[in-house]
Amino acid sequence: MRINKIVGIGANVFDTLYSVDNYPTEDTKMRANAVKSSGGGPCATGLVAASKLGETCAFIGNMTDDNGGKFLKADFEKYAVDTNYITILPGLDSFCSCIWLAKESASRTCVFFRGNVPPTKVDETKGEAIKNADILMVDGNDMGAAIEGATIAKENGTKVLYDAGGLYEGVERLLPFSDILIPSEEFALGHTKAKTAEEAAEILFKKYSPEVVVITQGKKGGIIFDGKTVTHYPSFWVDAVDSNGSGDVFHGAFAFATVRKMDYLAASVFSSAVSAIKCTKVGAREGVPTYNETIEFLKERGYNV
Repeated sequence: MRINKIVGIGANVFDTLYSVDNYPTEDTKMRANAVKSSGGGPCATGLVAASKLGETCAFIGNMTDDNGGKFLKADFEKYAVDTNYITILPGLDSFCSCIWLAKESASRTCVFFRGNVPPTKVDETKGEAIKNADILMVDGNDMGAAIEGATIAKENGTKVLYDAGGLYEGVERLLPFSDILIPSEEFALGHTKAKTAEEAAEILFKKYSPEVVVITQGKKGGIIFDGKTVTHYPSFWVDAVDSNGSGDVFHGAFAFATVRKMDYLAASVFSSAVSAIKCTKVGAREGVPTYNETIEFLKERGYNV
């Protein structure tokens, strides 16, 4: 088996995307402009993003063999994400979601079902994959395995990147393992009760002692706090058709950039660009650009990372 620089434990979701002109009114019928199946989930999509950019990646977790599970495994293989650390448990229901992409507002609305695939056990083989990696990505899903994996990572010099997008039960147990803590602004404010992202970043850094806190703020870009200085990084305006998964892609791009030895400001700018380009196409994974496409995009806007 190959050694993967980035491994992940977390959500892997079978998405069905409906492109509509505007969000539907309750108890009505409306015609969709298009329907598409796509892989989703913070950790899994982040791994696909990092793989498409050019790094070796693997997913660690349980899946099943229903139509969603078959699609998701094939999707990993399509994007060269290593599936050797996946355990297939037959006869169960996959984590899935239905997503409306509203053209007028460029927004997305998601209804999800978690399925009934049981939690992952991190056995010796999966533990070795974590030990050999540069980065372990976690997203707060499959919490027990994430904590177990993060413990192994911390003991063996593997950095833990925590995509903190949701206020899941038990996050306070996972947060102390973070080396690279990347929460959404919603998570940061909700968890800390701070009034500003800057204040939240300082609280998170002081409480959990990561190397860096990067708070994503959507269209506003975001902020970086390294324990001394708050630095803002930009967003990039594009003709967006699908914002679903853009945050997941940001985290995967950040993991890639960190493995490639970019400093945290350069990694944030690079990841913001990758996320913006992704929004120009439908599908959380299909829209992820290559490394060279991203560098060209940044050069056109005056950035050299």
